[in-house]
Amino acid sequence: MKSTRIMAAAMLIVATGLPLHAAQAQTAEVHRTDLVQHDLSVPDREGVQVRVDFDPGAFAPKHLHPGEEIAHVLQGTLEYQLGDNPPVTLKTGDSLFIPAGTAHSARNVGSGKASELATYIVKKGAPLVVPAK
Repeated sequence: MKSTRIMAAAMLIVATGLPLHAAQAQTAEVHRTDLVQHDLSVPDREGVQVRVDFDPGAFAPKHLHPGEEIAHVLQGTLEYQLGDNPPVTLKTGDSLFIPAGTAHSARNVGSGKASELATYIVKKGAPLVVPAK
């Protein structure tokens, strides 16, 4: 009976510790902060501006947008891959134009955090980010 209680207590400790361990293991994340979303003078279009912060080693898998994106690196070093083209590395102060519907990914390849200012001209009401197939 005593060994059953000890085993149950050990399992409870392990079970409650797993989410904490999993959260600690997921340190390389991408964080998005919406800054501006506003209708444009062009029918059915809106402008959206987002700050995207990348933890060291973070990766944003291939995705696309329902319009154009202009990415401006605010801090760090980011590697972008557009479609099947070779990767392009941008440092603080560099910018990149991403055509509408182009599948692309981004990765923090620097030694610290990285940030970009993403400006989108997109179809109003469409999902801003769509995973690429």
